Amino acid sequence: MRAVILAGGRGTRLAPYTTVLPKPLMPIGDMPIAELLLRRLAKSDVDHATLAVGHLAGLIMAYFAECGDLGLRLDYSLEQESLGTAAPIALVDGLDATFLVMNGDLLTDLDFPALLRTHRQTGAVATVGVFEREVKIDLGVVEAAEGRIVGYTEKPEYRFLVSMGVYAFEPDVRAYLSADEHLDLPDLITRLLADGLPVAAHRHEGYWLDIGRPDDYEQAQRDYPELRDRLLN
Repeated sequence: MRAVILAGGRGTRLAPYTTVLPKPLMPIGDMPIAELLLRRLAKSDVDHATLAVGHLAGLIMAYFAECGDLGLRLDYSLEQESLGTAAPIALVDGLDATFLVMNGDLLTDLDFPALLRTHRQTGAVATVGVFEREVKIDLGVVEAAEGRIVGYTEKPEYRFLVSMGVYAFEPDVRAYLSADEHLDLPDLITRLLADGLPVAAHRHEGYWLDIGRPDDYEQAQRDYPELRDRLLN
């Protein structure tokens, strides 16, 4: 199984850390988050991973050249300018069978083989890993119509299914991509849906966190000691 790891972003929400260190190399416990992800993939029937790199690519390549055996073949696809999260897939050669795509800043115990089983059983052209996230509003939410209050909820809590940043794709999706067009993964999914193509959802009820914000990064550090064995075994 082939996986493409998106590792080319600038990680601006994690500045100033990411001014000198690419987000995939941000340490979680005793190793960078991208290494954790690659080692987990190697235990999940992934034998070939491509890191799609851009910002500070040299540091990422230098690190993995020295980190030892990951349990899979690792290579790189270099984007010369920012292409978004979907268009870099167009630069990767050899995606001629079902493949995985994911963000390089994920901390998750997602069962990747289970995601692939969902993908194959549904016959979808794309499958999105989803996670239920609770959002708390620390304000009184007011419903108003024609100048009158018709509802009032103090500090409500809402639950949404959100994308985990993990996808299974069929090679057909590459027809919707171009290395000459900036395109993000949500836009790719929207295009597939607009053309009536089947897109499945695989719900994960374990652990998931991305480290896009300082608060999330700090949470990941707190959670990691209890998660380590689950992530790597």
